[in-house]
Amino acid sequence: MRNSFFCIDAHTCGNPVRLVAGGGPLLPHAPISDRREIFVRDHDWVRKALMFEPRGHDIMSGAIIYPAYREDCDFAVLFIEVSGCLPMCGAGTIGTVTAAIEEGLVKPREPGRVAIETPAGRVDVTYEEKGGYVDSVRLHNVASYLHEADVEVDVPGMGRLRVDISYGGNYYAVIEPQDNWSGLDDMTASDIVGCSQRLRSALAGICDPVHPDDARIRGVHHAIWCDRPVNDVSDGRCAVFYGEKAIDRSPGGTGTSARMAQLYGKGRLTVGSRYRHESLIGTIFEGRVEAEASIGPYSGILPSIGGWARVIGHNTIFVDDRDPLAHGFQIR
Repeated sequence: MRNSFFCIDAHTCGNPVRLVAGGGPLLPHAPISDRREIFVRDHDWVRKALMFEPRGHDIMSGAIIYPAYREDCDFAVLFIEVSGCLPMCGAGTIGTVTAAIEEGLVKPREPGRVAIETPAGRVDVTYEEKGGYVDSVRLHNVASYLHEADVEVDVPGMGRLRVDISYGGNYYAVIEPQDNWSGLDDMTASDIVGCSQRLRSALAGICDPVHPDDARIRGVHHAIWCDRPVNDVSDGRCAVFYGEKAIDRSPGGTGTSARMAQLYGKGRLTVGSRYRHESLIGTIFEGRVEAEASIGPYSGILPSIGGWARVIGHNTIFVDDRDPLAHGFQIR
């Protein structure tokens, strides 16, 4: 049997986003958080086939659009990438909205504005359109917060690090320069991957955050290494790690949200603050602290992230049962 998937490929500030516009599995009409569980249980081969090699690569990310269950949303999205079926993805949202609007996949109720049902909650998005193209996107992300500050962890090959655990749609270990880590300047991409893998493994035994409102969202699967900016217009620079060996080419949407929540939790940002976040390749997301928020017993923020994406092509992908590598592979 051969399955066909029609995809619109894009990138958000350098990070790939593959929007599955046709061929995605039919799922029951239910909240997207429930559909996410069904997808992971019964259809995760689709994610692996489209994200992993030979049809994808180590940093591949994507999304599948579904009809919204919530009446206050225009559509729902499942985020698929090499690291799994995520509750939320900021770069994925910016790329998905850009591709969906430009290619006519969705028709907003109000021009320039869409509400998206994600497994992490409702995400409101505004966008600017010029000449039939989406020029920029701003997503108003889910409530974000500093879960735990100054967690000390022994990392093989690095020594003891002090990290903060922060949530911006996914849980992150946030690392700033300190005695045993001098910053990004002395790190290669391979160094970032190796250190992140060891840090995540070390944290797994001592830290397992659970979202106060949804116990299905838990665990530290991402790391964000934060440093001073290179670009004069930026406030900070980062490298976001996810999956087995992926480094986000954008500054990371949920990563920037988690970073701002961490800075807010430590009194270094206030409501109304702007935070221009620079990626390893120099692209920038403009973050803003829009308002205060409560997440269970925690105080946090409502962040917004501004960025851009570009559609780079149409892609019809075949997944043939005769292919020994039909469901993809990863080299570890």
